[in-house]
Amino acid sequence: MADKQVITKPAGRALLVAVENAQLRKDVPEIKSGDTVRLQVKVVEGTRERLQPFEGVVMRLRGGSVNSNFTVRRITHGVGVERTFLLNSPRIEKIEVIRHARVRRKQLYYLRGLTGKAARLKELRPMTSKQAAAKEAAKAAKTGSLTTAQNIPIADNNGNENA
Repeated sequence: MADKQVITKPAGRALLVAVENAQLRKDVPEIKSGDTVRLQVKVVEGTRERLQPFEGVVMRLRGGSVNSNFTVRRITHGVGVERTFLLNSPRIEKIEVIRHARVRRKQLYYLRGLTGKAARLKELRPMTSKQAAAKEAAKAAKTGSLTTAQNIPIADNNGNENA
């Protein structure tokens, strides 16, 4: 009887948080509005289950924690199709971010009225390591030249130095 451990039960909100954290997926990439994603969705047909790819642009992200969902839009045979998925759903096998786009809004409903080239979004390309190094070097050179220029004494026409 002495080796029995006392188990404290979480109550109220703590219990909800514990259950929700158990349901969260760990393999979800960071997605934003405007990203093009490819999903592998589990589809049940009778007794069989198969994976169906769904690729499109993320139009919106909503909710938080376990209830977060996102809407993906794609154009198939000239018809726009939008599907909303729960981010932590067991029906989603895999989420793959194909490209990031530069958007200025959180919800891209205006894409519904656009077709063809007008519906394209400006792609954000990640910087390569060389580009990042060049940017840092340029920044360091710029700040370095300002500090050295401020420390150089300047002589006027009479030979007097001004600091």
